[in-house]
Amino acid sequence: MVGFKLLERSLGVFSMLLLARLLVPADFGLVAMATSLIALLELFSAFGVDTALIQRADATRDHYNSAWTLNALAGLTIGTCMLLLAIPVAAFYNEPRVRNVLCVLAFGAMIQGLENVGVVNFRKEMQFDKEFRFLLAKKLIGYSITIPLAFAWRSYWALVVGTVLSRSCGVALSYVLQPFRPRFSLAAVKDLLHVSKWLLTQNFISFLRERSSDFVIGRVAGSHALGVFSVSAEISNMPGTELVAPINRAVLPAYVKLANDLPALGREYLSVMAMIALIAVPAVAGFAATAPFLVLLILGPAWVDAAILLQILAFFGITQVLQSNAYSAFLALNQHHVFVKINGLHVAILLPLMTLGTVFYGIKGAAWAYVVAALAILPVTLIRITHFLNLNGWQFVSQLWRPVCSAAIMYLVVRTFGPHAPTGVITTGEAARSLMICVAIGVPVYIFAVLGLWLLAGRPRGVENWILDRIPEALQKARSTLSGVLARNG
Repeated sequence: MVGFKLLERSLGVFSMLLLARLLVPADFGLVAMATSLIALLELFSAFGVDTALIQRADATRDHYNSAWTLNALAGLTIGTCMLLLAIPVAAFYNEPRVRNVLCVLAFGAMIQGLENVGVVNFRKEMQFDKEFRFLLAKKLIGYSITIPLAFAWRSYWALVVGTVLSRSCGVALSYVLQPFRPRFSLAAVKDLLHVSKWLLTQNFISFLRERSSDFVIGRVAGSHALGVFSVSAEISNMPGTELVAPINRAVLPAYVKLANDLPALGREYLSVMAMIALIAVPAVAGFAATAPFLVLLILGPAWVDAAILLQILAFFGITQVLQSNAYSAFLALNQHHVFVKINGLHVAILLPLMTLGTVFYGIKGAAWAYVVAALAILPVTLIRITHFLNLNGWQFVSQLWRPVCSAAIMYLVVRTFGPHAPTGVITTGEAARSLMICVAIGVPVYIFAVLGLWLLAGRPRGVENWILDRIPEALQKARSTLSGVLARNG
């Protein structure tokens, strides 16, 4: 399932990067201004019905019908509010084009609320192959609409119209792939909202943490600066969103099944956390070390301002990777309120720092505010989750220190001995060569650093053993495949 999700998200990365080549930062900033309002409205209607249905082993048809009804009413309400607020929001940003964008996106919100709630059974019953086909098909439909429009129009309207059309097709697809047919009902709303109250609070706080920058930067610095910051933040978070999120999504049902066996849940959590750290932390560090070349190569000269932001926000990305798996564990333990309180503290630190940073130092100040707030809250998250899982601090640290130290070594070696950041305009070929040199240096340095620290630590049982144990199997499969190919050809 994780491999399937990585494929799906890799397509999303490719699409985003291609669109960045076709459009300019101001286009992304303009759409971010509109979607920030959508995200604000959606959080008030994010009842968490998917999570509630997954957690309820005894969910009835009334629960599913009520969940669909809540979603449908929420979509209608969101769309109506978007139409009513289009003019005030455009005035807030001093950007008249936001009005028409919101009016068009309002229809997408209304349509999205009608999606077949029965698709949640793909996750609940751990039918991940079916969920993958559904999610991948939706993504492919969206890309096949948005990218051609971007080629044809070279305008933010490609993002806007593509969003509405892809949502419409996704809703239709949900009824094709899932035989459940919902009906209007509010019979089990109380049961669903009992779980959702904490999720609603969590969603609101998460919005302030993740999207408040849209309002602050958009208001203070304009659409170009917001576009640069938004895309930089998305790229710096790719290891979390593209590598870690699929893992966390896949392990949540497993965590729920182990919720009554804390020792087993603790072992599973540490195992998953070690795998996440081994893969994602060096990916984030690699983004930071190669940011100037990545920007020129994959985004183009129009995005040159994003290079310094990527280097700063990469440190924020590492903190998110290290605490991302905790949310799934909190959900499995029905400790929603704990994560809500942690995120509330995070927001209380972030908002004043980001506002002051943006006003006095622009988008660089906003980026450093994200880093400082995340570093302040990371130990709080880790202390709380280890407490609930009856783990001691050393058990957690023992799984993380090797990949974190190895990634730091890799970063320092690449920055010291790799190509230096360009001081002027360079060609795409020069950027590609510099990037390949950095990768050629960084990958072996990281691998040898991890193995070296593992050996120095006395070969403790961990994710390194899991990987080494599977290398012979992989080699054997490769030899078998090669032998089969040679036999057929000769």
